Amino acid sequence: MKKIFFYTLTVILFGLPVNAQKKIIANPINLNYRFYPEDNYPSRREAADPVCEYFKGKYYLFASKSGGYWSSPDLAEWTYIPCKTITTIEHYAPTVLVMDDAIYYMSSSDPKIFRSTNPDKDEWEDINAKFQFQLKGNVDPAFFKDDDGRVYIYWGCSDKDPIIGVEVDPKDGFKVIGEAQILITHNFKKYGWEEKGPFNNLGKDGYNEGPCIIKYKGKYYLQYAAPGTEVRVYGDGIYVSDNPLGPYTYEESNPFTFKPGGFIGGAGHGHSFKDKYGNYWHVATMKVSIRHSFERRLGLFPIYASSKDDVFHAHTVLTDYPYYIPEKKLNFEKNDLSMGWNVLSYGKKAIASSFLPEYEAEKGNDEEVETWWSAQTGNAGEWWQVDLGKPMEVRAVQVNFADQGFTLRATNGVSYFNYQYYVESSTDGVTWTRIIDRTQNLKDAPHDFIVFDKQLITRFLRITNSRNITDGKFSLYDFRVFGHGKGKAPETVSGLKITRKEDRRRFQFNWDKAGGATGYIINWGVKKDQLKNTSMVMDATELEAGYFNRDSEYFFSIDSFNENGITKGKTVYQAK
Repeated sequence: MKKIFFYTLTVILFGLPVNAQKKIIANPINLNYRFYPEDNYPSRREAADPVCEYFKGKYYLFASKSGGYWSSPDLAEWTYIPCKTITTIEHYAPTVLVMDDAIYYMSSSDPKIFRSTNPDKDEWEDINAKFQFQLKGNVDPAFFKDDDGRVYIYWGCSDKDPIIGVEVDPKDGFKVIGEAQILITHNFKKYGWEEKGPFNNLGKDGYNEGPCIIKYKGKYYLQYAAPGTEVRVYGDGIYVSDNPLGPYTYEESNPFTFKPGGFIGGAGHGHSFKDKYGNYWHVATMKVSIRHSFERRLGLFPIYASSKDDVFHAHTVLTDYPYYIPEKKLNFEKNDLSMGWNVLSYGKKAIASSFLPEYEAEKGNDEEVETWWSAQTGNAGEWWQVDLGKPMEVRAVQVNFADQGFTLRATNGVSYFNYQYYVESSTDGVTWTRIIDRTQNLKDAPHDFIVFDKQLITRFLRITNSRNITDGKFSLYDFRVFGHGKGKAPETVSGLKITRKEDRRRFQFNWDKAGGATGYIINWGVKKDQLKNTSMVMDATELEAGYFNRDSEYFFSIDSFNENGITKGKTVYQAK
């Protein structure tokens, strides 16, 4: 009775504490990311190279090295389905095809194809496919079914070899029809975002990989990723053609999905799909890459084709902030789905029960997934606390667990860890009220995202471990607090100076510090009225970037932001 009374009182005072508004999410997607199975690598979670399709009333999401896949009725809540009947489920880079009331699955390296009419159950059948990879490579395959029923397979993952495509006959075991065609080659000297390196700075081709194709208004949009999964500048680009096997023309506005800044970066090796209302989405790989270069997560991004020229663009910059999943057809060109909630916790004073050297408390709210706070132990009672500086309107929190010191490995295809904890709030740092109770949690939720049904006015927030962790430490990539700071938005940015370097793929940006700003967003594009690519910078007044086309003219603007909002820059700068 006491538990029921406490829960009811919490609802009345603070709103529902457990994902009451299920259609609001924030990247990375909160999945039970599996611990990598092999013993010769550090323990880490991994999911990458995603593909998602709508089938028989649900979305089905597949990703590399996950031991299964997920289903969802709404793109917000996901159910994990372990899988053993797909014997290649442990291979990288899956692809799926919805056709003839069934869903087909294939992955890298082995051309086996599996079929299911009910993917909610682990009852896939090997169709004994006749498909064989041709020309070069056998990695990162992608299915595509045209409007006329003809089917194609694309593949490629290399810093040398091209992206390739070929027609297949699904009625004859997906046997190859005709000759495979080379569709996309490497061009890093022309397109800076393809150059290898964390800052596109290593002077050689990165990996062109992970093709995906969609058809829109009679044209074929062939997507590919570059330059590498281990860097924040990992994104997807597009080539366009009038035919599924080309020839293809480079889309000058590339990269198409791109997210180098923010809490978590990367938006590469993705897959575009339609939801049940006809809205377009892109699910892609996001980067952690500290324990191992393949330590990765998944992100979901709304995308759209411009009404002016049918060029595809993506909303990425604020998708690791709360945004909503619509329940109808919307114009994503005019609506980025953002909830308008700001990060309240960044850079605020943080303290903790204990910390390891190099994993201090301030690493728990620095808006960088690559750094984290860790307690000295995994004991129940370890805690981390943030002072927002003054009472603010809190609407949601994202709890990103860092798995410090874990040695878990996937066993029999599944590995997870269910953190148990609680979160308290206080207006004075003395009297505390429990607002989130996960002390009995049995779900693996390493990026737990909790939305409050009603606003919570508070200054202090504290998270406490309630389970003895014997395999590692209690640790947080970041404890992120969202809402409204109840103050003034920052001043408009002035003094932006743009220098195009001798290497025309590289730009240097410098600007004056805007009063009240904690960060900035540089918007850019190849058309003055389409500044759709973005780069977020925290607490700095300069940026050097090398992800531009050598021969393109660019336009730029710059916004400032803080815990109270975003101040849009009104001036558009041209750089020839």
